[in-house]
Amino acid sequence: MADDMTKNNSTLQNDKMEIKSAVENEAFATEGVEIKALKKTMKEKDMNRVVITQKVMKVMVQVFLYLFLCIMAIVVLFPFYWMIISSLKTLDEYRLSVPTFWPRQLMLHNYADAFNTASLGVLFKNTMIVGIVSTILSLVITVLSAFAFARLEFKGKNTLFAALLATMMIPGELFTITNYQTVTNLGWTNTYRVLIIPFLVSVFYIYLLRQNFLQIPNELYLAAKVDGTSDLKYLWRVMIPLALPTLISITILKMMGAWNSYIWPRLVANDEKHRLITNGLRNAFTETTGDVNYPQQMAAVALVSFPLFLVFVFLRKYIMKGVSRSGIKG
Repeated sequence: MADDMTKNNSTLQNDKMEIKSAVENEAFATEGVEIKALKKTMKEKDMNRVVITQKVMKVMVQVFLYLFLCIMAIVVLFPFYWMIISSLKTLDEYRLSVPTFWPRQLMLHNYADAFNTASLGVLFKNTMIVGIVSTILSLVITVLSAFAFARLEFKGKNTLFAALLATMMIPGELFTITNYQTVTNLGWTNTYRVLIIPFLVSVFYIYLLRQNFLQIPNELYLAAKVDGTSDLKYLWRVMIPLALPTLISITILKMMGAWNSYIWPRLVANDEKHRLITNGLRNAFTETTGDVNYPQQMAAVALVSFPLFLVFVFLRKYIMKGVSRSGIKG
C-alpha cells in the first residue's frame, strides 16, 4: 500500500514537471516568435526610414540642381534681355543714373533708324558674300584634306598631319603681322580676297572631319577600289553622305566665324565698300560731338544677333551630333 502511494506521488511529480516544462517551452516559443516579429518590424521601420531619406535627398538634389540651372539661365539671358529693353528706350532714359528694367516708352522706330543709320543692308550683303564664299571654299579644302589623311597612303602622311596639329598650339594673333605684310605686298587690302583667302584652311576642321572619316570602315573603300571606283566618286557617293552631320557642323561654325570676325576685317578692309557687320556697328552711331546713341546701337546689335540666334535654335542638334560623332572612333 505504501509502495503504491509512493509510486503515485512520484508519478504526480513527474507529471507536474512535464507540465511545467511544457509551459516553459511554450513560453519560450511564444517569446521567440514575439522577438522575431519585433525584429522584423524594426527592420521594416529602418528600411522605410532609409527609403524616405533617399527620397528626401533625391528631391533636395533635384531642387538645388534646378535652382542652380535657373540662376545660370538668368546670368546667361540677362545680357540679351538688357540689350532688348535698351534698344526700346529713349536716349535720355538710357542715361538715367538709376536704370529702368522696362522702357517707359517703347521706341520701336529705333530699329528702323538703326538699320538706316548703320547701312545694315550693305553690311549684311558684304558679310554674306564673305561668309558664303569662304565657307564653300573652306569646305572643299577641308573635305579633300581630311580624305587624304584618312584614306590615302603616301610617304610622310603621319608626320605632315602631326605638323599640322602642332600649328594649333600657336595663337592666331601671332600670324596677324606676317599675314598683313603678305596681303599688303600683294595689293589685296580693301578687297574681298583679303577677307576670304587667308582663312580658308582650318586645321581644326580638317582634324574634326578626318576623325569622322576614320569611323567609316576601310573595307568599303577597298571594295570600291576593286570595283574600279575613283577616289573622288567614292568620296562623293559614300563618305560625304555618312559624314553629313559633321559637315553641317563645320558649315555652321565657319559661317558664324565669318559673321563674328572683327580684328582682321578692321585691319585690312575697313572702307565703306568692304566693311563687315562687326566693324560697321563700331562707329556708326557715334555723333560728331562724340556722343553715342546707345539705344539705336543696341537695336542694331539685336538685328545682327537675331540670325545667329535662329541658327543656334534650329541647328544646334547638328552641331552637337557632328562634334560628338567625330570624337569616337569605332
